[in-house]
Amino acid sequence: MRSEPGRTLANERRTQMATGAPGWRLHLKHRTGFQYAGPVVSSYNEARMLPSAEPRQNVLQATVSVLPAARTYAYHDYWGTAVTAFDLHTPHEFLDVVAESVVETSGPAAVRTGGPGWTELAAPSIVDRWHEMLVSTPRTALDEELTDRAADLRSRHRGPHEAARAVCELVRTEIDYVPGATGVLTDAVQVWRQRKGVCQDISHLAIALLREMGVPARYVSGYLHPTPGAGLGEEVVGQSHAWIEWWSGEWRAFDPTNGVPVGERHVVVGRGRDYGDVPPLKGVYAGPDGTGQTVEVILTRLR
Repeated sequence: MRSEPGRTLANERRTQMATGAPGWRLHLKHRTGFQYAGPVVSSYNEARMLPSAEPRQNVLQATVSVLPAARTYAYHDYWGTAVTAFDLHTPHEFLDVVAESVVETSGPAAVRTGGPGWTELAAPSIVDRWHEMLVSTPRTALDEELTDRAADLRSRHRGPHEAARAVCELVRTEIDYVPGATGVLTDAVQVWRQRKGVCQDISHLAIALLREMGVPARYVSGYLHPTPGAGLGEEVVGQSHAWIEWWSGEWRAFDPTNGVPVGERHVVVGRGRDYGDVPPLKGVYAGPDGTGQTVEVILTRLR
């Protein structure tokens, strides 16, 4: 992930500490299992399931285990996301991948005013710098109706930050959260037309509108503890989550699905242009069709 000129990690940490926002310590366990109709001869896989180390979160423990046993190797991809890769070359009829971590998070960052206006944001140096977060992808392309909506939102707000918050409010108001209504390939236009989706879809739609307005925007994959007042030591069933960040002088994070700033309940795993850059698990295999998949995410507040 690119760093911004003049802003060091130490400066970021001081900024977070200055907010006085309380932090949490969380234990996360994310298990994904696959079953097959017969022996799979070989498979090649990448897991993006571990929290990232960054100013607002400190990773204390992070491991990925695989059954059948496989040697894993770790690296950071082009977008800065931690990847655990592994392959299997012995016949197997199931695959279990378990990511377990302990992470300390901070509360929402202080609200900052100012930043570049529309003219400054359109400067060639800014457009070139964040080009990859300004171009549309198949999941974030817009039709004529949404393009007009983006233009209208831009015209009614004096600056990019205000327009971005308006986008978050729009998608949260217009799109009903309905699990199972969409798939991983659903695009922003489909979500808008059917007015329902999940966090992934809401994030894609918000990103699409922001990019159309000329605001750099990126997709964030991670976890969200669902209970604001969670008790210590209580195991809670959760799931992977997605939210957005936009650039208006600095990267600002917001969760449009829940209408809240990103804070102590959010754990970042990775960032990219859309979901396709940060799927929790992807791979290819040689063998019969799969017969089932199970996903389980357990979150426990430790502090």
